[in-house]
Amino acid sequence: MTRQQFAVSAAVVAAGALLGSSAGSALAQDLTVTSWGGSYQDAQRKVYFEPFKQETGINLVEDVWNGGVGAIRAKVEGGGQEWDVVQVEAEELVLGCEEGLYEPIDWDAVGGKDQFIDAAVDDCGVGTIVWSTAVSYDADKIKDNPPTSWADFWDTEKYPGKRGLRRGPKYTLEFALMADGVAPAEVYDVLRTEEGVDRAFAKLDEIKGDVIWWEAGAQPIQLLGSGEVVMTSAYNGRISAANQEEGRNFKVVWPGSIYAVDSWVILANSPHKEAGLEFIAFASQPERQSHLPESIAYGVTHREAAAEIDKEILKDLPTAPENLEVSIELDTEFWVENIEPLTERFTAWAAQ
Repeated sequence: MTRQQFAVSAAVVAAGALLGSSAGSALAQDLTVTSWGGSYQDAQRKVYFEPFKQETGINLVEDVWNGGVGAIRAKVEGGGQEWDVVQVEAEELVLGCEEGLYEPIDWDAVGGKDQFIDAAVDDCGVGTIVWSTAVSYDADKIKDNPPTSWADFWDTEKYPGKRGLRRGPKYTLEFALMADGVAPAEVYDVLRTEEGVDRAFAKLDEIKGDVIWWEAGAQPIQLLGSGEVVMTSAYNGRISAANQEEGRNFKVVWPGSIYAVDSWVILANSPHKEAGLEFIAFASQPERQSHLPESIAYGVTHREAAAEIDKEILKDLPTAPENLEVSIELDTEFWVENIEPLTERFTAWAAQ
């Protein structure tokens, strides 16, 4: 992404030239914040990015990514320092912290650990949202007997047509086991066995020819809206945003959904780590966080922010009690231990 540059004096330009600086490199005032794009990043821009720039004078530059600790590793080890602050998923937080890819968090600067839900507190990251992946369908197209479970998602006779799933083993294997009759509370116990993994892949075999794989969060919304799929796994916030912004009538099937926490991290050796921490503190303020669900239906991590959310908005969030009751939490420990071998197996399976 091309970075917008501040005007600089001729003397500074000359000094930069003497140091061998390239004209395209970011200046000290630039802070690159990388997130997930689409309607979610639109909401972040409104609630966090633009107000931060206005209040601090720091030139925040946005970028977008699709995840994977390998991408983080490449940025840090490559030495280009193109990214400063990145929003990461739970296992990316743990793996990256273990590898020293992130700067440690000064929690005093962010307001203190006790101000956040437990799952949002880590040595290397500050939790920012609680989000869910769930079945979604277009209620304007499926009016009678809509899907209510992953078993329905797998039922190609009752619901003919293509299905959308996120490319990769995470979530996909859990959903396959629930479709095969495993109780949500027992999914990770089963998945920790060789027989359980084989069972999940065998279940995926049943719909392999009916799946359209997606990678970016905006894609399942596009697939559903265009009618390319009859239903899809999707991030709950993207569904609510499509309904709100595009007048869609997409529904979230909460039973069997999986929720997780995303966190802000600062990449190791970032030249802008102080500004990065300032941004994270700004975006973690309860008066800021409480406004995010107004634009996109993700739960928040600051305890005071959660208390300020309107009840009508709360009912559509993963953190609503009735939604939590029928959901399961992503087992981060399992995926930290198994993401690489299961990704290798999934990739080989998908290519067959």
